Amino acid sequence: MSLEIERKFLVNSEAFIKEASSKVRIVQGFLTKDPNRVVRIRIKGDEGFITIKGISNENGTTRFEWEKKIPINDAESLLKLCLPGIIDKTRYEIPIWKHLYEVDVFEGDNEGLVIAEVELENENDSFQKPKWLGKEVTGDSKYYNSQLSEHPYKNW
Repeated sequence: MSLEIERKFLVNSEAFIKEASSKVRIVQGFLTKDPNRVVRIRIKGDEGFITIKGISNENGTTRFEWEKKIPINDAESLLKLCLPGIIDKTRYEIPIWKHLYEVDVFEGDNEGLVIAEVELENENDSFQKPKWLGKEVTGDSKYYNSQLSEHPYKNW
């Protein structure tokens, strides 16, 4: 169990790709999107995960997160039970200073959307903002993956 403290931003160019240390395809779905707890099934590369996320704090930066690795075949089976609206994206990891940015390039119904997240040690942690970082969308629930699966970017 841990607290997840992160900030989210839109991305204004593809310059991050040259800085990426890795990239991986992610496919994920949601077993429940209850406002107090979201249960996610994810396949990241060739690994499976189940994650439970709690409700965010008032400014959207911090929430409870519990994640466990599960066998890939279990993740594939559980994805079939997920609610409609599977998320498909490529994640790029970009180390900058003492932080790791994760940039998600969405595909399918969310194609055209690119979001960067940076996890912090605390809400007041300072971090460098690369030039490709755009508008901050921390706390804007329409950018949550659980919401994107229900209200995809193509319909905005």
